[in-house]
Amino acid sequence: MSQQPAQTISGRLVLLIKAGYWLALLIIAAMVMASFILLQQMMAAQRHNDTLLDIVGMQKTLSQRIVFLANAAGAASRDQQPALVTAFKQATAEFERNYDLLLERVVADPASPARFDPKSVESVLFTKPFHLDYFSVGLIANGERLVSAFESQFGMADNGGYKGGGERVNLDASIANATLSGYAALGQRISAHADARSETLLDLHRTLFYTTIGVIVLVALFIFRPMSNTILRKTHELIDARNSMAFIAVHDGLTGLHNRTFLTDHLEALIKGAQRRRERLAAVQLDLDRFKQINDTLGHAAGDYVLVVTAQRMRDSCRASDLCVRLGGDEFVMILNGAGGTEDINMVARRVLTQINEPIVFRGTTILPGASAGVAVYPVDADNAQDLLVHADLALHAAKKQSGGSLSFFSEELRHELDYRKQLERDIRIAISEEAFQVYFQPQVSLSNGTIGGIEALVRWKHAERGMIAPGEFIPVAEKCGLMSAVGRIVIAKAISEAAEWDRAGVAFGRLAVNVSGSELREPDFDAFLFDTLEKAGLPPQKLSLEIVESVILDDEKTGIAAKLRHIRAAGVHLELDDFGTGYASLSHVNPNEIDRLKIDRRFVQNINENGDNTKIVRAITELARGLGISIVAEGAETEAELDSLMAIGCDQVQGYSIAFPMPQDKAREWLVARAPKKARLTVLRGSLA
Repeated sequence: MSQQPAQTISGRLVLLIKAGYWLALLIIAAMVMASFILLQQMMAAQRHNDTLLDIVGMQKTLSQRIVFLANAAGAASRDQQPALVTAFKQATAEFERNYDLLLERVVADPASPARFDPKSVESVLFTKPFHLDYFSVGLIANGERLVSAFESQFGMADNGGYKGGGERVNLDASIANATLSGYAALGQRISAHADARSETLLDLHRTLFYTTIGVIVLVALFIFRPMSNTILRKTHELIDARNSMAFIAVHDGLTGLHNRTFLTDHLEALIKGAQRRRERLAAVQLDLDRFKQINDTLGHAAGDYVLVVTAQRMRDSCRASDLCVRLGGDEFVMILNGAGGTEDINMVARRVLTQINEPIVFRGTTILPGASAGVAVYPVDADNAQDLLVHADLALHAAKKQSGGSLSFFSEELRHELDYRKQLERDIRIAISEEAFQVYFQPQVSLSNGTIGGIEALVRWKHAERGMIAPGEFIPVAEKCGLMSAVGRIVIAKAISEAAEWDRAGVAFGRLAVNVSGSELREPDFDAFLFDTLEKAGLPPQKLSLEIVESVILDDEKTGIAAKLRHIRAAGVHLELDDFGTGYASLSHVNPNEIDRLKIDRRFVQNINENGDNTKIVRAITELARGLGISIVAEGAETEAELDSLMAIGCDQVQGYSIAFPMPQDKAREWLVARAPKKARLTVLRGSLA
């Protein structure tokens, strides 16, 4: 799965979890709010009922008080009557106000059909047997008439008092009793309605409560449980991913052995442990002798299988306390704790080599991988982790020089070689800073007509103390310590500058060929550097050719080299495939749209006049290039016999000692000028006209 879809799925999952979380909160909040509102309604209804019952109770008391005060005022002496009449008047007025308030609170309608319901409040107020409204109004009216009569009797009334007959003034006790009975019934009805309403609200509240519990359970089951399961699953996945990343960080993904990072982090600690125990510790560095050949002939699947089997054999042949590491490619390291003496280390290392060198069967094909090993011992050969690995690597190189499957221990001779390499690296850095590298030129000529087809720029280094140092000596050191790109840029700049001067002076040199390594092409700004150098020197791109080895042109597209080469070639710079026939499966990649010229490696050219196989190889390459429309040049021709053989095969362009040795720039210019075709001179004849 690609990174983008994975991020989309993760984003959707986070969005779903957030949506579920907020939905659950909204549902629970809604249920809680509904419960709160219902409780508020219950409390409001309870307060309303309590108020009505208080009014009803007050009316019952006032109805009896009115009757009592009316009788007391009628039987009292003249001096006591005014106070009783005033109290009677107040009781009647309060009874009337309460009744009006009661009607307002119960919202009773005399015309409502509810008056025919014997359980309703309206039936108590407006229908038999209680007719509470009638008796309440009657009681109020009789009370007011009686008050008016008393006030008229004492001259207290402003309008002259009551004018009716005295028989109509008396308060009817039956009305008061009926009113009392009606209010008692009204109180019962209100209490019954309140109880029924409370029971209904309680049932509703109970239902809401259980619903809330049910919703919470459903939310827990269908939202929070899946959410928690998802979070738990993702947490486990993150933990597994973290553990996997932690494992991958210190282990090789193919073989399962520890990797270089782990070795770098732990070797120093292992050395300190050996120091405390006063023990020896051995670093055995191994390298497969024919791994490249296995990859080239059987494919990378076979190569990977060989690496996996090799790693397993290393694990099987060492102790649990030992450490097995894959450094990368086909390089391995074994760290032997408590290694013992030299003989013990030699015995263990040879046992490992013997097991690794056993044949491997892959898909019916028997593979003989072969391995060499180099050994360095702490504290004899080194006292720190870095030097121990460097010394083991030097011992490995010494073993590979002997023969396949060899074992070599680090020695004083190798120590001197290491010191020399370190000094050489320091000198290379100084030479880079001083741009002390020189450029020599070797021409490429046509055998048929002697014209110059090109000239190759070669790096040379004249050391201030040791004199001329061969390229085969310092170039591998520069490549290993990462200085080859800097050296290459110095050579390219000087070669292009010299070629530009030749071009401006009219000196014919064909094309300038410059060797470019993979490390140089991997530099992000190499193409920009190349174009800038051409522009500053004034050399047309068509006059430049880059020589690259097959491993570079076959480099993976992920490195950006292939795209960079296409960009450079599109600008007019030519590309040449150097050392053709010595690398990978080149035939499938020889494309006239990518390569302008092939250079046949010197190993096929040397003694071509005596070696029939080389003759066949060069003839096949020549015919292949001719059929594809790609030019060809043979390098390393050193004798006339070799030149004759190349001429007979049809390989016209040649470079080698038989033509010219590599020359410094001034000598190369003289050689080019001397070999340039002579221009015909025009002779002017002088004479008199007849």
